[in-house]
Amino acid sequence: MALIPVTIITGFLGAGKTTLLNRILTDNHQQKIAVIENEFGPENIDSSILVETGAEEIIEMSNGCICCTVRGDLVTALNSLTEKRRMKTLLFDRIVIETTGLADPGPLVQTFFMDPDVSRTCLIDGIVALVDAVHAMQQLDEHEEARRQVGFADRIFLSKTDLVSTEQTDILAARLRRMNPHAPIEMVDFGRVALEKVLELKGFHLSSRLDITIPVINHSHHHEGPCGPDCHHQHLDDIRAFVFQSERPFDPDKLNHFLSQMLQVYGKQMMRYKGILYMQNADSKVVFQGVHQLMGSDIVENWANDEIRQSKMVFIGKNLPESALIEGLNASLV
Repeated sequence: MALIPVTIITGFLGAGKTTLLNRILTDNHQQKIAVIENEFGPENIDSSILVETGAEEIIEMSNGCICCTVRGDLVTALNSLTEKRRMKTLLFDRIVIETTGLADPGPLVQTFFMDPDVSRTCLIDGIVALVDAVHAMQQLDEHEEARRQVGFADRIFLSKTDLVSTEQTDILAARLRRMNPHAPIEMVDFGRVALEKVLELKGFHLSSRLDITIPVINHSHHHEGPCGPDCHHQHLDDIRAFVFQSERPFDPDKLNHFLSQMLQVYGKQMMRYKGILYMQNADSKVVFQGVHQLMGSDIVENWANDEIRQSKMVFIGKNLPESALIEGLNASLV
């Protein structure tokens, strides 16, 4: 049976997660969506019918969506939903999880890899992060959770851009790109966004599609602080990305040895990483991706005749020793 696609919506307090969720729930998308909410109040959801079932509240929407609140463990909620689906007492095509504003997505994402029941039934389709353009600079400065939400994202939506200048938006977008060059950044206006930009992201599928905007090497910038134009703040974010590219092939043994060492030492700091690898004497592309210490790889299609054979990798993490890691990757090339 096909795995159930799961979309995770993250974002700091007030970024517009619930507005986006209501948009998904009331849109005419012909899909049955089960929603799991970490924090819940009836005012969060434009609900039509409320059904109490034991430990969870389930709300059925007029367009076929279902809302389920988590009181306790996410694994329990996921397993309960998938069991009801298996027994055909609850029908849905996908699951959307709205996290609390202060949530670090890391443990949530790891659940989908480490819990055997969950990994057998569900696959993360993508992580969407909402970023409030008015308060993001300060939130990113002060809260690691806000930085981690950006680091884990497959797509970033900027809300409230109408309340700040174009220049402020550009500075914020540049900062977000340095933290996560893998996630496209889009503006969102009161949750109005094409649903295919939220669903069907296939962010955790092992495929040879790797769109990365190469981040600018300069990891700091100035912007006007709350104390006015004369007060410059410099941002050296602890969470940021680096990209490695090479047209020389990797020696498989050397690379495996280096990557396993890297995960042992820096696995906790590595949030997301993925890449396409050009291996010595191989006609096929190897793709890999990982979250913290959990890494998976696969052989995908062959290199096309007219294609430049090259490895391309992106690593997003906290305080990663970029130059040492790049040196190790270079030393693993043939």
